[in-house]
Amino acid sequence: MRGIWGLALLVLAGCLAGCQHVALPPPVSGDIRDLHNGQLLTTQQLLARLAKPTRVIIGEQHDNADHHAAQLWLLQSLSEQRPQGSLLLEMLTPDQQPKVDALRQSASLPSDLPNALSWQDGWDWNLYGPIVRFALTQPYPLLAANLESTEIRAFYQQPPRLSGARSNAQTVKATLLAQISGSHCGLLPKSKMPAMLAVQQQRDRRMAERLRVAPEPSLLFAGAYHARKDVGVPLHILDLGEPEAPTVLMLAQQGSEVTLAMADYVWYTPATPAPDYCEEMRKQMGK
Repeated sequence: MRGIWGLALLVLAGCLAGCQHVALPPPVSGDIRDLHNGQLLTTQQLLARLAKPTRVIIGEQHDNADHHAAQLWLLQSLSEQRPQGSLLLEMLTPDQQPKVDALRQSASLPSDLPNALSWQDGWDWNLYGPIVRFALTQPYPLLAANLESTEIRAFYQQPPRLSGARSNAQTVKATLLAQISGSHCGLLPKSKMPAMLAVQQQRDRRMAERLRVAPEPSLLFAGAYHARKDVGVPLHILDLGEPEAPTVLMLAQQGSEVTLAMADYVWYTPATPAPDYCEEMRKQMGK
């Protein structure tokens, strides 16, 4: 009888230990695919795959609430799979890093956290706040991955030479120029396009530099084009001499096309109606 009870206790203990690594269901629906083979994945299978690499980039649509809910869930759930080394955000700049570090050392977070962080208005705090608030209470560092505004202005006025064969490929620059033009509704003068491209790629380079030295396993949350394997940060990681590119999960709305050239995995979230930014931009510019 003792043997039976002993076996039962061992089975129960094993079950409880295993349950510690089973994440709660995500707050976001949609299809998840492994782009290497087209396999449809469960959220648990996705977590198992993302828990293995030392560097992961998660690409987002900045104004999509589902994407930020998925990012927070992934951040919380992955830390149950293995210790998290660091989280890097495109939304933070180097001049904010001392404030981030000070808040991580404080006994409690202030009620007006955006003001304490000098959070930039261009990033919707309602979307990013839960991620930042959670990360500030964790033992791993929260790291800035973007350029400061002074650097952006300098790069815009005098674009520096970018090293690296991959990031300098004409196909890469053509894709980025098309994206920059499209995101500005085709209203940017052609004379400004080279400077805009330079700033975009310098952002990619900075994120790559920060990701290279961040404590591992590291996560970077960034916009989709920064995350893309064929034009963004992963190319710069390779150009900086790393032997392997980071693993990329792309969060994209259903109806979008994400290929293996762009990412390793894609999570297609429900499509949501988007406001007509171009119409608003044309009105502001009187066109």
